[in-house]
Amino acid sequence: MISFESDYNNGAHPHVLQYLLDTNESQSASYGYDEWSERARIKIREACRLEDADVYFLVGGTQTNATVIDSLLSQYEGVISVETGHINVHESGAIETSGHKVITLPSHKGKMQAEDLLALLKRFYADPTYEHMVFPGMVYITFPTELGTVYKSFEIEKIQNICREYNIPLFVDGARLGYGLMSDECDFDLPWLARHCDVFYIGGTKIGALCGEAVVFTNNNVPKHFFSIVKQHGALLAKSRLVGVQFDALFTDRLYFRISRHAIDMAMRMREIFSEAGFMLEDSPTNQQFVALPNIQMKRLAEQVAFETWEPIDENNTLCRFVTNWATKECDLETLKKAISCI
Repeated sequence: MISFESDYNNGAHPHVLQYLLDTNESQSASYGYDEWSERARIKIREACRLEDADVYFLVGGTQTNATVIDSLLSQYEGVISVETGHINVHESGAIETSGHKVITLPSHKGKMQAEDLLALLKRFYADPTYEHMVFPGMVYITFPTELGTVYKSFEIEKIQNICREYNIPLFVDGARLGYGLMSDECDFDLPWLARHCDVFYIGGTKIGALCGEAVVFTNNNVPKHFFSIVKQHGALLAKSRLVGVQFDALFTDRLYFRISRHAIDMAMRMREIFSEAGFMLEDSPTNQQFVALPNIQMKRLAEQVAFETWEPIDENNTLCRFVTNWATKECDLETLKKAISCI
């Protein structure tokens, strides 16, 4: 059975695996002070065009979100996210466990609207009892969103301007960053994003690595003793080279961006297959495709293809998610097409 269930159901890209093998016999310093992690930092800074960016390597997305958010907030502050944001829905209360409330705004096809953010902040500080409340201490957005949509540059600029006005940091969850940047609907590149937020991370787990995320603080603004905060969260690998080696490989010869683009090409072909078969799709220009399936046909297709049921549309239809990734092959899509023709 082929699987379009997620974008982390493969191992690692062959170049990444080979580099892990090639470096396996070499000894190195621990905790991120190895030569490969330092080379990866240099390459990431070059890709971001930020010579002074601080780069840290962590293992997974939830761990990264929880560590970064806790490091940026005071104990009386919360983080602002849309209702569909990953930290609010699919992280088992990891943020709340660290003592910080997730303050939610309406989701507009997965995106935050600057107008909603500004209204929330104005309303908070207009309340004379605000010192009895959880302070809005930072803003969290995902790129691309959990619904596969992408922010336009003007939308992020408006959010960033509000954050600056209220002196709160903007954090971009980039678990699928490559898939967003390489989408045809994205009108900016990595250096632009790096200049328009305070911290973001480059997702590796979903894009060619066995595991790993690269956290980038963009404005000489890394929190004091961030290394120690990472360790407090159980996020500091003794063999941090495991992640450093992988990002060294991913940021050589633009591999990260090339394999991200491949996933987008496969997703657009997938859209064509479902559309030609007469199924309705949500608007998503990235690697996550959301398809409305009648329940009977959904059950038949599930016998041949693995995918995720997202949410019920009505009693007879369900919205389902099909995900491509860096490893998706043309033959996988041909198998999907044949399976659809049989339901």
